[in-house]
Amino acid sequence: MASLAEVRRDEPEEEVSPMDHPVARPEELRLLEALLFASAEPIDQATLAKRMPDGVDIKQALAQLQAEYAPRGVNLVKVANKWTFRTAGDLSWLMTRESTETRKLSRAAIEVLAIVAYHQPVTRAEIEEIRGVVTSKGTIDVLLETGWIRPRGRRKTPGRPLTFGTTDGFLSQFSLEALGDLPGLEELKGTGLLDSRLPTGFSVPSPSDDATLREDEEPLEPGDTLELLLAPAVEPEAEEPKAEVETETEAAAEVEAIAVVEAEVIIDVEAGEPDAAEPDADEPDERADDAGDHDDAEKGE
Repeated sequence: MASLAEVRRDEPEEEVSPMDHPVARPEELRLLEALLFASAEPIDQATLAKRMPDGVDIKQALAQLQAEYAPRGVNLVKVANKWTFRTAGDLSWLMTRESTETRKLSRAAIEVLAIVAYHQPVTRAEIEEIRGVVTSKGTIDVLLETGWIRPRGRRKTPGRPLTFGTTDGFLSQFSLEALGDLPGLEELKGTGLLDSRLPTGFSVPSPSDDATLREDEEPLEPGDTLELLLAPAVEPEAEEPKAEVETETEAAAEVEAIAVVEAEVIIDVEAGEPDAAEPDADEPDERADDAGDHDDAEKGE
């Protein structure tokens, strides 16, 4: 029977982990951690150096502390020549916060949405004709961003304008099963949204959510994108404004010349000598000849 000493000798010795005897950490690193964590704003190197004990190499201490925090969830970074702790870049998604922003539609946007809902498919020019005012591009953009209207196709007319219609998101937003559930003429009167004294022949169209293109519509081209379809008009070239300036200058010169002529006529009329204009160089002065004849007649007498 083996003795207790022999049994203990056969057992493997436990490995000593370096963590059981940690290496003493420099005190300046602890001081830097405390200062940087407690500060609400980044701190420059000069300010940190003033708080350190004499003889501390602040640049080396910051580099060592930055290396220690590199694999952690918080990193020591230098921003605008100042030092601060920031969340690691690969963990920024943890700080993302999603929120729903409620925005109130303008009156113009509500009017355009109602016209599109009741008159679809409808073009921008037709919307402006119904409203009686020009519709800004921003109003349509807002409705496109909300996902309540969409471009259906292009009208078979010169310029091939876009036609707009509503989407399923519009039905979901207003709790409608179909566009046919929109209120009609009598319902609008009953709710007080329409005056009881309406013009003769006034009617409310029956909206249809049929996605099939009409006979006067063409499908969108594969290369069409919403950004290109609603892009603003191309600005005129740099040379064109010069031509406009020259045209305006010529027009101003013409107006000035007309004003001068009118002023000369007014002066002549006020002087009471409308016939006192000087004769042309090529034509003889008939009045001078008449005066000479008159003098000869007096001498004959």
